[in-house]
Amino acid sequence: MQVHPALNENNKNMSKLTALRFIILIGIVSLFADITYQGANSIKGPFLSILGANAATVGIVAGFGELVGYCLRLVSGYISDRTRKYWLITFIGYILNMVAVPAIALAGRWEIAAFLMITERIGKAIRNPARDAMLSHASNEIGRGRGFGLHEALDQIGAVLGPLSVAGVLYFNNSYRIGFGMLLIPAIFALGTLAKARQLYPQPHNLEKVSPELETRGFPRKFWLYITAIALVAAGYADFPLIAYHFKKVSIVSDTWIPLFYAITMGVDALAALFFGYLYDRKGISILIITTLIAIPFAPLVFLGGFYTALTGMILWGIGMGAQESIMRAAIAEMVPANRRGTGYGIFNMGYGICWFLGSAIMGVFYDFSLMVLIIFSIVSQLASIPLLLLVKKFK
Repeated sequence: MQVHPALNENNKNMSKLTALRFIILIGIVSLFADITYQGANSIKGPFLSILGANAATVGIVAGFGELVGYCLRLVSGYISDRTRKYWLITFIGYILNMVAVPAIALAGRWEIAAFLMITERIGKAIRNPARDAMLSHASNEIGRGRGFGLHEALDQIGAVLGPLSVAGVLYFNNSYRIGFGMLLIPAIFALGTLAKARQLYPQPHNLEKVSPELETRGFPRKFWLYITAIALVAAGYADFPLIAYHFKKVSIVSDTWIPLFYAITMGVDALAALFFGYLYDRKGISILIITTLIAIPFAPLVFLGGFYTALTGMILWGIGMGAQESIMRAAIAEMVPANRRGTGYGIFNMGYGICWFLGSAIMGVFYDFSLMVLIIFSIVSQLASIPLLLLVKKFK
């Protein structure tokens, strides 16, 4: 029995619409979650200082939280694939994530605040691989780049609104505790939206029409080449706290403008994720090569330039971040079987995160004795990824 072509087309359109709705729902979850996390992130350092922590302690808490968080993503991704409990693992991560942040408002000692900050990072580590695996199924229907680009854009809207919301609270109340406590509101919205998404889409893997895939013990060579290339890009990408430290130290940018620079960059990140995600679906990995080359000049512009030059550098930094958060994740779904994507995203997140952490630490050391060495390290590390990405492009 033949199915009428119009009916086939209608079913295809409905499938795309269903997938799009799922991506938007998860994107809204990320929007509220980023208001919560990024809002807290903008005042963590000063609050720890108020509680009696010194600069070294603040750095160790931030670095250790990121390192532990990224290392745990491999374990979380593997468990997600083995148990197939993607929703349960995502919920556990988000609950830890969203409860820990507003609870910081109740901390009376810096040790308790530090514990909650690290707990928040652990929550993010638990949820991300499982969440990205579910997103990969939906993004297959509308385009990997478009799907992850749309999710990243919504995420970054939250990244802009979070620090601005906290800045508003501090402006009117001058209370860090109220700032952290206020973040309970977006945290509740994040968990509520996640529950609604779970209710509407209990089986996200059904959104992707896949042919049976053979279970393999390892990942293809293309995947490992790609992970190595991404690690090099990450190692050469200066983290914003180091950039903000530079702005403060040399007084290129006033204290008021530093968070505004960050907000502008997050806005650029969101637009870049949408635009380059769309291009990725048409041109593939070539777009990641192009965005890497576009972003490379950020280091000399940011660390050697004046106000407007530094702003230009931050815009390039934002373009690179937008591409990294959308295209890099989209490409993983093309290389890894559907039943192993949790592990694939775990490996990707761990490799990317550890190398970004180590690269930023190395650049922090270089900063103290030579800005030029820091800039050369950043440029060379990112350039070294290009030959590997070209090899990845050649693989079918």
